[in-house]
Amino acid sequence: MSHPGKGPTPQGTLEPEYELWEPIDPDVAGVFRGLPAEDLAYRDRARAFVQDEVRPVIAGIWDRAEYPLELAVRLGELDLLRDGVDVPGFPEQSLLAASLTTMELARGDGSIATIVGVQGGLALRSVAQCGSDAQRERWLGPLARGSELGAFALTEPTHGSDSVSLETRAETTADGGVRITGHKKWIGSGSVGHLAVVWARGDDGKVQGFLVPQDAPGYRASTIEGKVSLRAIWQAEIELDGVELGPEARMPGANSFADTARVLQATRLGVAWAALGQATAVYETAVHYAAQRVQFGRPLAASQIVQARLAEMLSGLTSLQSLLMQLTRAEERGELSGPGASLGKYTATRTARDLARNARDLLGGNGILLENRVARHFADIEALHTYEGTETVQALIIGREITGVSAFV
Repeated sequence: MSHPGKGPTPQGTLEPEYELWEPIDPDVAGVFRGLPAEDLAYRDRARAFVQDEVRPVIAGIWDRAEYPLELAVRLGELDLLRDGVDVPGFPEQSLLAASLTTMELARGDGSIATIVGVQGGLALRSVAQCGSDAQRERWLGPLARGSELGAFALTEPTHGSDSVSLETRAETTADGGVRITGHKKWIGSGSVGHLAVVWARGDDGKVQGFLVPQDAPGYRASTIEGKVSLRAIWQAEIELDGVELGPEARMPGANSFADTARVLQATRLGVAWAALGQATAVYETAVHYAAQRVQFGRPLAASQIVQARLAEMLSGLTSLQSLLMQLTRAEERGELSGPGASLGKYTATRTARDLARNARDLLGGNGILLENRVARHFADIEALHTYEGTETVQALIIGREITGVSAFV
């Protein structure tokens, strides 16, 4: 429906011409039917946050490439930051509840969901899985509440997909502390937070984990500019210039890259659910637009080719819903393998890409306007397709499982 003559929005633009945000809840296969009320409560709380607090402001924030710190804090206040990690004093959050939360937040915006992936999925999970009792007592609560922000510093300028070959060094000092030297890149919240979980190669040559305050002398972070994707979260390039820390900075449970990989595998399925959320967003946008946009004297929805394209989109969405629910159930039973998680991520981002392409085209010229939603998701899915392991890396993990032969060096 059009809204001629409406006044300016908080972003200083006219009210949108089309109403495209109303949730549709496409669930032809009944994948989400009969889910536990406590899991749906997290989903519903995330949806209300998106509709009431994200929707009015996100296009402007994305356009200006701002980091919405106030929304990050709100996520903590609403208990939507934990990504299923158990934190003392907080209610239990199942893996399914965390997955539904990620899906709903990504339906609103890819950057908002990525903030949760960084804060809860990576930083909080690293401390919970690998930290000492004192480290967990210090950091779990503040990270879960969003009163302090955390980063996960693994990727380096020359080591992305081959992060196992990272070159950042952690040298043990005479007092048993550590001196960290190296560079990191693409580190979400690395320039706006309080804590960085830094992965570096120790004296024994193995990858180890350290908790580094972002205000420590020698920690220098600059926000990466010029991004055309995930513009509402800041990633940083970090220089660690002989950062000296005491023994308490070492995470006792982070002594090899296998420990790093345990954290990453737990988040890979979350990335797949984020892709499902964005795929849902572009699908429901296309459905709403087809009903409201009139061409040649009738709504687009009356066109056979448009109906065929919407059916194609729903088919991909339904298949993805079914796959991710099955993989999540397997993870809840402790049966999800690394290749299984990779298959979920590989399938989800490919499917989301296809739906975004189709929806963008269906909206025609209106499809490139930020107010119409699709262009923002179209761009953000490109980053989602790459991080937490590129499509090629996921394919090789899956291929190794199929053939028993590794194509990695």
